[in-house]
Amino acid sequence: MKATAPQPIPAPAAAGKYIYAIGRRKRAIASVRLFPSGSGQFIVNKMPMKEYFPAETLQMAANAPLRQAGMQEQVDIHATVKGGGVAGQADGVKLGIARALIDLNPALRTALKKEGYLTRDSRRRERKKYGKKSARRSPQWSKR
Repeated sequence: MKATAPQPIPAPAAAGKYIYAIGRRKRAIASVRLFPSGSGQFIVNKMPMKEYFPAETLQMAANAPLRQAGMQEQVDIHATVKGGGVAGQADGVKLGIARALIDLNPALRTALKKEGYLTRDSRRRERKKYGKKSARRSPQWSKR
């Protein structure tokens, strides 16, 4: 008997729907919907991405997985973000897009993983401790 390679499972996008993924960073949570048959539209919280993320560095961070896959003009992105600051939100969108692209085309996984777009950055703000001014800062101490 000849072994055959497993066939990829058809993506839910084949039915004309969208692919849903979540990306998180610090306190920010991004819900990303990727529409495969799109024209390159990028909407964040019902605003164009360039309006929501005015800094060029944040736009590049959010767009990075699409540029790596070469699909900037082929898909539409609708993201809803809440919590955290704009930098954390941009990184959350980046992770959500990378996860959605893998659901769309599993062959992109190696390229995206190599660039680090699938790694969840788990660093969070450290909580304040009692007896301290902040997480680690102690009150000023006087010898006399």
